[in-house]
Amino acid sequence: MELKIYLCYNLIENNKGASIMNPTFRNKAKCISLFSLKGGVGKTTLITNLAGIYTQLDKKVLLLVMDLTSGSLSYVLNLEPTKSIYSVTYDMENRRFQSLKDYVLTYNDHIDVLAAPKDPRQANKVNSNYLEIIFEKAKLDYDIVLIDTNHVLNELNLLTLDYVDQVLFVMNNDAIDIKNMKSMINIFKDLEMFNYKILLNNSRDPYKNYFSLYDIKNIIQSNIDYIISNEFYMKNLEYFIMEGKIVSLDPKMAKVFSKDFSTFMVIASDLLEGV
Repeated sequence: MELKIYLCYNLIENNKGASIMNPTFRNKAKCISLFSLKGGVGKTTLITNLAGIYTQLDKKVLLLVMDLTSGSLSYVLNLEPTKSIYSVTYDMENRRFQSLKDYVLTYNDHIDVLAAPKDPRQANKVNSNYLEIIFEKAKLDYDIVLIDTNHVLNELNLLTLDYVDQVLFVMNNDAIDIKNMKSMINIFKDLEMFNYKILLNNSRDPYKNYFSLYDIKNIIQSNIDYIISNEFYMKNLEYFIMEGKIVSLDPKMAKVFSKDFSTFMVIASDLLEGV
């Protein structure tokens, strides 16, 4: 109890002039999670591109990596994690935490990253009791908090999905993925949670077109809100990854993939407005 009081006091001290009970204080930013029930759907590429779009909208973005055992997002952006979300929870537990800024990695003027632990053994030591406090603090410092999860429905991911304002489910045109998505939608409906959108990413495997859009909708019994086309498949994606570059921040790519960039802009706008 004393620790909870300390953390709440710390939250107020860092944001004097605002009331912790004021909704504008508590919900400054939008918290959005990208989630899939199967690995390899292109989630990391999508989340960095969304961050790039928000950058163009002059939004301050935090990429929060909740894929704790294999989260490679910081390395994709050529950022070496010196501290991580484990460092945050450890310092909170030991009353050494002061500001979230002490733990994030800066990519550019608009994008920061709170990385996964370098040592996967620390992943099991991340204390879930402090997740909500981390999210709340992030929402005070940023306009958008984009959370990269893994495909396991463990305690940390369930807490994350329960907390966020919006969930963006990412799926491919794949039989297992489609069945998994149907199961996940049913779980959300049973819990009366409807704060989700579904994105079909055809760019991950452009030659996988086993099911028509009609078939997919019919199987999962839900609408597909967004589609990233197979035209967004990039043969030189490795170049961007090795250089730590975000595709959506490249003006040339915006012209080449104008259709899908427009889709990214719609997604970003919808998630921001909670549509």
